[in-house]
Amino acid sequence: MKKLKNPYLDIEGYHCFGCDPTHDKGLRMEFYEDGDEVVSRWTPNGEYASWLDTVHGGVQATLLDELCGWVVLRKLQSGAVTSRLELRYRKPVHISAGPLTLRGTVKGQRRNIIDVEGRLYDGNGELCTEASCVYFLLPKDAPAAMCGCETEGEELPAF
Repeated sequence: MKKLKNPYLDIEGYHCFGCDPTHDKGLRMEFYEDGDEVVSRWTPNGEYASWLDTVHGGVQATLLDELCGWVVLRKLQSGAVTSRLELRYRKPVHISAGPLTLRGTVKGQRRNIIDVEGRLYDGNGELCTEASCVYFLLPKDAPAAMCGCETEGEELPAF
């Protein structure tokens, strides 16, 4: 498993709530490639709670949307915009259970439409939330399409 290099870091105006490591209120997500999957590990805290000891469903949606967007960025080497995001909340995500693991894969492609599946596991490794995402792949000449992303650093153990 290798860490993905964030290709947006040096772009003026970059301030993504999901993945900007300097966003003071953001999620500051990092991503890794593990075979066909893109993986992220994120530690919740009380700032992202809804009910007692529970990660807000909207935060879960944001985590999964960001993960799935990075799946497209890495696996198809292009940017994309979310066209549809469907979630299935299977069980509460308890903050006290510790770091969450998110995993995403490309499920299919029809020309410039990409289907991606995302899964969110709690700190106990139990599947809590599933996402079915559809992305519209940006044209290669669009400034926001970027050029995708590469891995960096040493091989890391899987989560």
